[in-house]
Amino acid sequence: MSEQDSGTEPDGPDSPGYLAGFACLVGRPNAGKSTLTNALVGTKVAITSSKPQTTRHTIRGIVTTDTSQLVLVDTPGLHRPRTLLGERLNDLVRETLLEVDVIGFCLPADQRVGPGDQFIAAELVEIMRARRTPVVALATKSDTVDRQRLAEHLIAVDRLGDWAAIVPCSATTGQQVDDVARVLSGYLPPSPGPLYPGGVLTDEPEATMVAELVREAALEGVRDELPHSLAVVVEEMVPREDRPADDPLLDVRVHVFVERDSQKAIVIGRGGSRLREVGTNARRGIEALLGQRVHLDLHVKVAKDWQRDPKQLQRLGF
Repeated sequence: MSEQDSGTEPDGPDSPGYLAGFACLVGRPNAGKSTLTNALVGTKVAITSSKPQTTRHTIRGIVTTDTSQLVLVDTPGLHRPRTLLGERLNDLVRETLLEVDVIGFCLPADQRVGPGDQFIAAELVEIMRARRTPVVALATKSDTVDRQRLAEHLIAVDRLGDWAAIVPCSATTGQQVDDVARVLSGYLPPSPGPLYPGGVLTDEPEATMVAELVREAALEGVRDELPHSLAVVVEEMVPREDRPADDPLLDVRVHVFVERDSQKAIVIGRGGSRLREVGTNARRGIEALLGQRVHLDLHVKVAKDWQRDPKQLQRLGF
């Protein structure tokens, strides 16, 4: 086994002074990448869902300490694409992998290493050879299995490639999340100081974060086919006029796009009940993000087969 982290420093670059750079978390869909990003940053900067393939944008979460700054780039799960959207998401992942200083390869402990993991591992091995980018294997969701199953999983992970380190962790319980941050940061290049100001947790625009929060709320409790068909666009975010200074209100107008009328009915629900629930849950997250009251105006629209239409993909931001 290359290295299973057990509290010792990784065999990373021995560079004195401050370290700062970019890390990418990669893995097949639903491997726990977004949840781990949020755990590392200490707040929600990436949407999470029990449905696979929910991440559409590269969300950057920033972890700053006295000795390092780790900028986390979350990506969609690498997968075998069935649509033009799927191909573009895969291209996004590959472009990101070529630009970062270290890669975290997420392999969930509650699932056997399978063809999807082998597919990604092969690509990562090529990147390690061509660019010498270190790859740290992260056995996510370690809290969901017993010690014997975790040991078997770590052995299977080790056989996939010559990883710089192997770290078991649980984003939900916080187990060894600090170790993940420390090991990844150990492979960052020297820097005169932080790349971002210390208080910054993400560089995503507020409108993008709002759209992701609406999308996360809309994905809860829906059928399996809907996550791939759902896109969210924030049309406007404007302060309500004539409000008292100590009680401002932000008007947020959002369009939720689906591909078929049947999907529109799912999102809206009987008598609009589901859409009201989506709005309530999304508004809570948006108000927590922005630190002020929000009036959220949701509209559901059909953009037929948008995942396969280049013009519609561009209009929806892909």
